[in-house]
Parts: sequence; C-alpha cells; structure tokens
Amino acid sequence: MVKITDVARHAGVSPSTVSYALSGKRPISDETRRRVQASVRELGYRPHAGARALAGSRANVLALVIPLRTGIHVPVVMQFAVSVVTTARRYDHDVLLLTQEEGEDGLRRVADSALVDALIVMDVQLHDPRLPLLRALERPSVLIGFPAAAEGLTCVDLDFRAAGELCVERLAGLGHRVVALVGSPPEVYVRETAFAQRVVQGFTAAAHRNGMASSVHPCEATPAGARRVAEQLLRGQPALTGVVVHNEAALEPLVDAFEQLGLRVPTDLSITAICPDELAAGLRVPVTSVALPTAELGERATELLMRKLDGDPEVPAATLLAPRLTERASTAARQAP
Repeated sequence: MVKITDVARHAGVSPSTVSYALSGKRPISDETRRRVQASVRELGYRPHAGARALAGSRANVLALVIPLRTGIHVPVVMQFAVSVVTTARRYDHDVLLLTQEEGEDGLRRVADSALVDALIVMDVQLHDPRLPLLRALERPSVLIGFPAAAEGLTCVDLDFRAAGELCVERLAGLGHRVVALVGSPPEVYVRETAFAQRVVQGFTAAAHRNGMASSVHPCEATPAGARRVAEQLLRGQPALTGVVVHNEAALEPLVDAFEQLGLRVPTDLSITAICPDELAAGLRVPVTSVALPTAELGERATELLMRKLDGDPEVPAATLLAPRLTERASTAARQAP
C-alpha cells in the first residue's frame, strides 16, 4: 500500500506539502503541484476516501456532455465515451455521461452541484447556444469540436476541413473530374454542427481549386436514404466518378446501392470516406478513408481538462489533429471516356 510519505519522498517534498497539493487547502506552486501529481500517478497512490472528503478535495468526476440528438451515429459517440472514461481512470476520475438535450439549463444544473469537477462537451455547433455559459462557468471545460468563435474556450478536434480537402485531393490525383460529397443526415446541417460544416467547406474548396464539378448531398443514415442519394446522383451527375462519404451509417449501404445500380467500385466509381478505420477496412470493398481518431481525441480532451484542473497556465486553446488518409481498394484512376 503506497502511503503519503512514499509520495513525499518520491516528489522530494514534505508529507504536508503532498496533502496541501491534493486538497488545495493552501497555495502550492504550479511546479510543485505538478511534481506531486506526477508522483501520485507513477506510484499509484490513492488517498483514503474518508480523508479525501475531510480534506474537501474534488469530486473526482468529469461530466461528458453528449446530447443524443437525431442524426448522431451512436456507435462512434460511444467510441469517444470509452476513450474519455479510460483516460479519466488513469487520473483516478470517474465520468458522468449526460445525454439529454438540455442546453444551458442542464449544464448549469450539473456545474452548480458538487457532482463534477469539470466538463467535456461534444456535438458542438458553429453558433452553439451553450458557449456563453461555458465561458462564464467557474468549472473548467474542454470542447471536442470547434465553434465559429472559439475565443475563451479550449477546443480539440480532427481538422475536418483538411480531411474533406484530403479526400478530394486524392480523387483529383487519380484523374477524377466530377465528384460528390454524401454527407451527414439533413438535421445535422440544420443544427450547423461544426464538424459537418467544416467537411463541406474543405470538400468544396478543394474541388474548386482542382477545377472539378462538385455537389453536396445530405443523406439519411439508413439503407433507403443511401439508395435515394445514389439514384439522385446518377440522374443529376451522369459523369460522376468520385464520391466522398461523411456518414458512417450510410457508407456500406451506399457502396451496395451504387453496385446494384450498375457501377463497379472502383472500376467505375472511386469512393473515399471520413470514418473510423475499422469500419472502412471491414467492408466488402475496403474503403480508402481518412481516419476518425476517436481514441486520440477522447484522450487528448481528457488530458487537457486534467491540466486545466491542475491550474496549468500553458494549456493550448486549440488542438487540431492532422488528417491521415489510408489507401484501400475503393479508389482507382479514372477510366478514360
């Protein structure tokens, strides 16, 4: 059993300094606090629950705010949640999952209670109504997603604009001249969900830069929705040879629909996607894709939040992960007409 004296010896401080660093009852320098916390993690020290309560320490609980709105792909959301929970446990914290679409009222209720120490917020909109409250809260927060105005916030995400561009650039490099984006469900765009909007921006900018004809098509996350979009594309863009998919639930049904309509992938139609690697690699026709790094994003968000809780003044306001594209069997050079 690791004792407080062991932590003190490892960190090179007195046992009382360890106690103050953990309880926050007396001011401790940031450098000393970080040294103590590093020793706590390395040695696996766990203060007795009763002693923690008497010391008035933290709740050791983080809130993960994921409103389960329509259009959200729950399996991917759960990948984020697992990553946050796993990382939080490394810091001896539990996670309270908030899934109701309660907006500011729900956030304020949780933040004003003693239930949680800090918040991770997902499904961020470009003009998210929760932002003024998050800026005003005394409890720290981290957003997985970038609103249009991120001043005063800490945000982390995949660079979705660059991801959209990367998919188009790959198709352009293979000679494709007519491309389409099959995007998220319509309600996701109505809400101005930030990641979906940024994929559209990147897709459109790269297509224009490469002189390509392009179009954007929201798609319901169902096989029937995928079939309707495939039929619409073939009617409206008969010269179409390249597709970018940003809709995890529709990816496999879309590939099937195109082939049922007579287009072979990749001989007649090249497909790229933005989705988790395991989804893209596991399809009947493995899909060239930009990975959705759910594990890394959840881990980064939690680590940034713990640094904020520890009073670290060097926490970066913006963390954008560069996209990574993996070539698979769904892309090929455009066949000459």
